[in-house]
Amino acid sequence: MPATATLSAKFQISIPKAVREEQHWEAGQEFVFIPKGKGVLVMPVPELDQLAGIARGARKEGYRDRSDRY
Repeated sequence: MPATATLSAKFQISIPKAVREEQHWEAGQEFVFIPKGKGVLVMPVPELDQLAGIARGARKEGYRDRSDRY
């Protein structure tokens, strides 16, 4: 059964313990909320060192440029 939570009167949600443990989320960690249709994707904001090398091997040509925007 999926884990559920209830929105409080102060618009707060407690993340169920099973989810926190599975995702290794800690108190004080920062999250981003991304609207997706009728729902929201909740993801931890990555630390700067986690982003190192993320674009390694990416092609520099063929990407969108400001000149092709409407």
